Amino acid sequence: MTKSFGAMSVAQLSGLIQTAAVDPIEVMETVIDGIEAYADRAVFTSILKDRATEEAKASSKRMKEGRSRGMLDGIPIAWKDLFDIQDRTTTAGSTVLAGSPTAHADAAVVERLKQAGMVSIGCTNMSEFAFSGLGLNPHYGTPHNPRSGDVPRIPGGSSSGAGVAVAAGLVPVAMGTDTGGSVRIPAAFNGIVGYKATRGRYPMAGVYPLAKSLDSLGPLCRTVQDAVWIDAGMRGAATPSVVARPLKGLDIVVPDNVVFDGAEAGVVAAFETAVDWLAAEGASINRIRIPAFDEILGLMIKYGALVTAEAFALHRDRLAGPAANEMDPRVVVRTRLGEKTTLSNYLAILDARERLIADVERLVGNSFVAFPSVAHVAPPIAPLEADDDLFFATNGKTLRNTLLGNFLDWCGVSIPCGTGDADMPVGFLLSAVGKQDEELLSAALSAEEVIRG
Repeated sequence: MTKSFGAMSVAQLSGLIQTAAVDPIEVMETVIDGIEAYADRAVFTSILKDRATEEAKASSKRMKEGRSRGMLDGIPIAWKDLFDIQDRTTTAGSTVLAGSPTAHADAAVVERLKQAGMVSIGCTNMSEFAFSGLGLNPHYGTPHNPRSGDVPRIPGGSSSGAGVAVAAGLVPVAMGTDTGGSVRIPAAFNGIVGYKATRGRYPMAGVYPLAKSLDSLGPLCRTVQDAVWIDAGMRGAATPSVVARPLKGLDIVVPDNVVFDGAEAGVVAAFETAVDWLAAEGASINRIRIPAFDEILGLMIKYGALVTAEAFALHRDRLAGPAANEMDPRVVVRTRLGEKTTLSNYLAILDARERLIADVERLVGNSFVAFPSVAHVAPPIAPLEADDDLFFATNGKTLRNTLLGNFLDWCGVSIPCGTGDADMPVGFLLSAVGKQDEELLSAALSAEEVIRG
């Protein structure tokens, strides 16, 4: 039997635990050993060995007594380092917070998955204060994309360590947050599944914010089935309610504006191949223009980005004091841009957002929307570290496709759909309008095998 428990899907590992083929303690110890032996020390900011041991022992005892809490009992999970873990300081990827008081309680979703029996293994690295789609971190190091076969490449952010931890086979699932693409981008770059739920689907208590009108949560894992199971646990449900729906007649809209601008040929080819396969299975593909996409980018040029305005409001005092000197200068520069957004401009953005959400819902209705998660594959790290202009340009391009869904309050799943340049992974982003998570996951369950070829 393989001992690579971290490289298994949640469903695979659950089958072994529930049938007593393996013990949760053995799983936990093997996973931690694998993390500690992994050469890249920038993936995790801390290992929760004492807590993991306690939770694994409790799970093992339940199994032996026939009291399993369900399919997630004994499954290891890693948490992006902006989820509060009781008695631990939440750093949000910044040394500025390293001396802050420890959390008095777990974040609400951490507690829910603990009640489902999951074992918290550790906290993963991230872009400082979650404010970058690239995943570079000058304080705790930048995790290297494990799929790269030539030079060190970015992991994607801001849930960088979470994406690498799953892709490298260290854990079966890691939890991320997504304000502009921070779950779907690392999923795409690392060749795994990333599910961004509709904002508000889960409680946000105990999660360090970036922009509350955009922040959402979601798991990075190996399969859509795994995401369905984790979603149920995060909602406090005993079992998932999502079932696969037929591909035949599935309505999919592919936008012909914005999302393919400047896209790499390899990304387009991988995406279009997956679209052709879906059509061959009976899905209905309609290519249309979504005017809201252009309007969203226009609003950002005219008024500034919504995320930047809210991030500045959150960090205003910090940026005015000595702590700014301890932060990543690129995060400081980008956050300070929010100072330029006046109250009237901010309100104008919110008004336009409400209108655009309604416009798009009328346009696409119950159809799903598909386009590449990111228009390019993961680029090398070194040039981005050396050139600020390249960093900001690449960050903007990386976030462009995914941030559209955050602005419109969509839910989305990034599914691997092949490779592009340098044999690096490409992500197929399937989205739905807000609060259609069940429908989206049902469609993604059926589409995943076809999309992945």
